[in-house]
Amino acid sequence: MSEPNATASDRASPKDLPSVDRLLRDPAVQLLVAEHGHTCVAREVRALADELRARALRGELAQGEVTPPALADAVQRRVAGRMAPRMRAVLNLTGTVIHTNLGRALLADGALRHLLAMMAGPNNLEYDLDSGGRGDRDTIVEELLTTITGAEAATVVNNNAAAVLLTIAALARGREVIVSRGELVEIGGAFRMPDVMASAGAQMVEVGTTNRTHPHDYERAINERTALLMKVHTSNYAVQGFTSAVSEADLCAIAHARGLPVATDLGSGALVDLAQWGLPHEPMPQEMLAAGCDVVSFSGDKLLGGPQAGLIVGSREAVGRIRKFPMKRALRMSKLPLAALEATLMLYLRPERLTDDLPTLRMLTRPQDEVRRQAQALLPAVAAAVAPRYQVTAIDMMGQIGSGSLPVERLRSAGLAVAPVSSRGVGRALDELATALRRLPVPVIGRVSEDRLLLDLRCLARDEDLMGQMPALQAALA
Repeated sequence: MSEPNATASDRASPKDLPSVDRLLRDPAVQLLVAEHGHTCVAREVRALADELRARALRGELAQGEVTPPALADAVQRRVAGRMAPRMRAVLNLTGTVIHTNLGRALLADGALRHLLAMMAGPNNLEYDLDSGGRGDRDTIVEELLTTITGAEAATVVNNNAAAVLLTIAALARGREVIVSRGELVEIGGAFRMPDVMASAGAQMVEVGTTNRTHPHDYERAINERTALLMKVHTSNYAVQGFTSAVSEADLCAIAHARGLPVATDLGSGALVDLAQWGLPHEPMPQEMLAAGCDVVSFSGDKLLGGPQAGLIVGSREAVGRIRKFPMKRALRMSKLPLAALEATLMLYLRPERLTDDLPTLRMLTRPQDEVRRQAQALLPAVAAAVAPRYQVTAIDMMGQIGSGSLPVERLRSAGLAVAPVSSRGVGRALDELATALRRLPVPVIGRVSEDRLLLDLRCLARDEDLMGQMPALQAALA
């Protein structure tokens, strides 16, 4: 932009702009062409020329912006912006460990190594190394899943929504599925269980009420059109007070007496009992299978700690029908997440090491005292960076396990609270600070609460990831 008090002689006209060809011949721009190719750089040069011409016609372009060095710098910035990835690493200091909007679970080092090795060259995704013939990609993880859960068979798809959709379509298309009214959940992105039923071609039959469902509700609803009884674990909300629900074991007894299967969707999918680390117990596939469920579906990228995936375990007959259903091919996992899932599941073969090996579980089980010490260590550097406009204190906080997984369960944590020194314009000052943090080389994402910006440090693995960015923050706020 030109200076507000610039005179007419300080402004550039369209005639002052070099041609696209001339600008492309500039030595500094030629270096960009050598690095990125003519097509990419020429596109940005043309876009820059159009932008500058429009500003010149409005009388907004300063002479200093059309010098060869200034133009070359502008081209460099445009090319760098074009080539910068849109998906970027961030520091999750929100206090939500499994954050849906920030990528959920972090992959373990072993999974990252295996992923890189498998993506760098050909692999046996669907090739049987023993027979030399075509293989089945499900075999890569099926034995791991059956060993860990005790299921007879297993298959995987690209996410848990797909797992639920495929299960209903394969087992109940054109027929009825009975489900408790209190389990008709909606998860992120307006994904609603009634809509899933309709998309799968099944007719949903609601039983019970929002807060109470009894065995006789299911029994009365079963008829010759019934194909499946379904349970949905309400991991993303809780109904409290005067409530009643039918257990999986009781529901399986009702269904199996009439020759019907039972499917349950666990959503979060913990493969180990979280209670051993003082966390809330989350239903596990092993428990659902032991109760008699024919199909259990759950996510790979939440409490399991792996990539996005929908895992389906259960009886050989039910999983076989699901695997053979035509929709399965459209929902199958690609080689990239499948490699990460295999490596993640292998970590569960040595459960005693999980808190060391799985980043998500390591963050969930960090002692509060350890996070407090980290907050005290980082306090001076952060305080110096935001002074004199903001003051910083180290405080105890309450975080949460997940935004879509156990969102009502709280985690004792600690971190830094940053508050404006002036009581005037607090909202504007906090917005400016949050924006400056998001614009750091590695964006820092906190949360605003009670006129303070809170930086929960539970998920900060290395102090230097935040400390090293304080000079940039100080410059942004100057």
